[in-house]
Amino acid sequence: MAAVVLKHCWRGLLHNSGNGAVGTVGFKAFQGVRQKSTVQYISRPDLPKLAYRRVKGKSPGVVFLPGYGSNMSGPKAEALEEFCKSLGHAYLRFDYSGHGASEGVFSEGTIGTWKKDVLFMLDELAEGPQILVGSSMGGWLMLLAAIARPEKTKALVGISTAADHFVTAFKALPIEVRKECEDKGIWTIPTKSNQEGIYTVNMDFLQEAENHCILQSPIPITCPVRLIHGLKDEDVPWHISMQVAERVLSPDVDIILRRHGQHHMTEKDDIKLIVYTIDDLIDKLTTMV
Repeated sequence: MAAVVLKHCWRGLLHNSGNGAVGTVGFKAFQGVRQKSTVQYISRPDLPKLAYRRVKGKSPGVVFLPGYGSNMSGPKAEALEEFCKSLGHAYLRFDYSGHGASEGVFSEGTIGTWKKDVLFMLDELAEGPQILVGSSMGGWLMLLAAIARPEKTKALVGISTAADHFVTAFKALPIEVRKECEDKGIWTIPTKSNQEGIYTVNMDFLQEAENHCILQSPIPITCPVRLIHGLKDEDVPWHISMQVAERVLSPDVDIILRRHGQHHMTEKDDIKLIVYTIDDLIDKLTTMV
C-alpha cells in the first residue's frame, strides 16, 4: 500500500539553525560556488547528437530527466548537480533531441523518440545503479525507462509526473473540440510553462504517444518510488501521481503533496524537498547493499 505523505512545510524534514543554514549534510554544496560540469556531446549513428553534463562519482548515480520543451539547465537540474558533488555521487543530466543544446528538431520528436534518448544515455553514460529523477514529461519517461532497464534503475523520484498526460487530457476534451483539433491536425494547449503561453501538439504526436501509455494496467516497477506533486499544479493534475502510485508493483511508494506547490517545483523549499528525498533514497540504497 502506497504511503501518502502531505508535506505542507519543512518541519520534520529539514531543520534550520538560527542563522538560516540547513542542517542536512547535502546542503553544504549550496554554501559555496562550485565549478559547473561542462557541456559535452555524444554521437549516435544517423541520429541527432545529444548534449549532456556529467559528474563522475560513486553509486548510486543520479540521472535527471527534464520536462517537455525544457532542458538540463533549469534550477532543479543545477541544484541536483551541486548536491551530488557534495556527496561524491555520480550525476548525469542531458537534453533530449530537439531540446536545449542537443541536435534535432523539437516538432519532430515523440515520446518514443525521447524514450530512446533516455535509454541510450543510460546504456552509454550511466555507470552502475541509478536513481532516476523525472520532471513532468520526464517523469513519464522515467517510468518507461525503469520498465525497460530494471537492472539499472534502483529508485525513482517523480516531480509533477505527467504519465500518459497528453493522451488522457486530449481524450477528456468535449468531442466537438477533439473533432476540430483532428480536422486542423493540431491541439493548442494553454500553459504558464513557456513565454508563448501555449503548447502546440500535432495529432501524429498524440497517436504515437498512445503506444507508451502505462496507466491502464499494473506497472512492472518494483524499486522504491517517490512522487512529489503540487496541489496548485495547473499543467499536470496531482491525481496522476496518485494513479502511478496505485499501479506500480513496488511495495515502497510514497506520495508527497505540496500544498502550495506549482508545476515547475522550482521554489527554494520545493528544491530542498527534492534534494532531501534523493538524499534519503541514497541512504536507503546504501544501507541495502
